[in-house]
Amino acid sequence: QVQLVESGGGLVQAGGSLRLSCAASRNIFTINVMGWYRQAPGKQRESVAVTTSGGNTNYADSVKGRFTISSDNATNTVYLQMNNLKPEDTAVYFCNAETVVGTWRYHYWGQGTQVTVSS
Repeated sequence: QVQLVESGGGLVQAGGSLRLSCAASRNIFTINVMGWYRQAPGKQRESVAVTTSGGNTNYADSVKGRFTISSDNATNTVYLQMNNLKPEDTAVYFCNAETVVGTWRYHYWGQGTQVTVSS
């Protein structure tokens, strides 16, 4: 089991920055993949950025060069630094943890944090 608590959302003007935080209830180096997803009104949830326990990262094309995912094992926290925000980044952002046990994959989600970018 993993509990995730996000924070850091808010309202920002286009071109501004925000940093989202996701605090996990257990050591994140024991979690196979951690990532950030987002869901805008009327749209499906989409992957934004993920990081693996091996240190690999992957980003959606729409955020490459603007967003950075990072992790702090000492505090069991994963961050999403978002720069040069655009109105189309407006969405509820969710933290996700994926663990693998044998052939089973388990997904855990935070409650979400709202990010609103005004033009």
